[in-house]
Amino acid sequence: MSDSKPSLESLRQDIDTLDQQIQELISERARRAQDVARVKQAAKDAGEPVVFYRPEREAQVLRRVMERNTGPLHQEAMARLFREIMSACLALEEPMTIAFLGPEGTFTQAAAQKHFGHGVITSPMATIDEVFREVEAGHAHYGVVPVENSTEGVVNTTLDSFIHSRVTICGEVELRIHHHLMVGQNTRSDAITRIYSHQQSLAQCRQWLDANYPTADRVPVSSNADAARRMQSEWNAAAIAGEVAAEMYDLKVLASNIEDNPHNTTRFLIVGRERVPASGDDKTSIIVSMKNKPGALYELLAPFHDAGIMLTRVETRPARDGSWTYLFFIDFEGHEQDQGIAVALQRVEAMAVYVKRLGSYPRAVM
Repeated sequence: MSDSKPSLESLRQDIDTLDQQIQELISERARRAQDVARVKQAAKDAGEPVVFYRPEREAQVLRRVMERNTGPLHQEAMARLFREIMSACLALEEPMTIAFLGPEGTFTQAAAQKHFGHGVITSPMATIDEVFREVEAGHAHYGVVPVENSTEGVVNTTLDSFIHSRVTICGEVELRIHHHLMVGQNTRSDAITRIYSHQQSLAQCRQWLDANYPTADRVPVSSNADAARRMQSEWNAAAIAGEVAAEMYDLKVLASNIEDNPHNTTRFLIVGRERVPASGDDKTSIIVSMKNKPGALYELLAPFHDAGIMLTRVETRPARDGSWTYLFFIDFEGHEQDQGIAVALQRVEAMAVYVKRLGSYPRAVM
């Protein structure tokens, strides 16, 4: 080996030195988090309103991390590292409980961990309604629920839950959905006659299943995690689920990324009880009911067009009162405190029968 090139041993020594420096800096950051906690606790004891978790602050920090990144790590990989550091440090201030649509091992839990890191306590709920109630009652700091999938469309239960709930939207998560075919330790892989999964996952893998397991029964269950759990006792069945479920139930992956659409993505919403200040790159969600007359939708959208506001989603749901009236769920770019948006919302509220502001929140960073 040439003397001009570093030896393997010297490179390892450099890495050990850098690891020590990184660890010291992380510890120093953690001590600062403890100082912040003491300041906030003193303010809380004095009767001042205190918020330990600031969604807009975290979004701003992560954006700066990605802007500063010069490689060779990918921007999202660097952001994930900082997310975990921030999550662990926040746990020193106040451990948070995050309710999510369970059971454990679902994509919703993966979305919760992607957004909050692994320094939080994740609490599985049986239904989306329960997630809303858990947050509204204060038993959980925040909740995570799916709202739409790029292949299968919107999750109507989530939209309906917003109508009567008092929670607000505090953030969003976009999660690339990868489905894997997995079996248990006692499964005979050459004798698979049934495949378990959530009905949406079965639909998202329809073409792959037609090509590879055309005669196997496709059995819909309540969740992908439930499908994975069944593999512990069935020798002639397989499950379609995510990587988290495979690790949790110690399953063997027979085929990876079997979804028909390689860009299959699900969007999740973070729900809480506080309004979120502007972060600089935000979205706003509202519910609107208009009078049932010709041109109602045109009138509803005109204020956004006139203000140059970009709509990102418009969904229609029938009202629950059986009157054949409809509710519009609208997402658009910007924060409700922005001047142009404030004016547009005033115009909408003046003409609509009903308007509910679900919240403004930072756009998904990762």
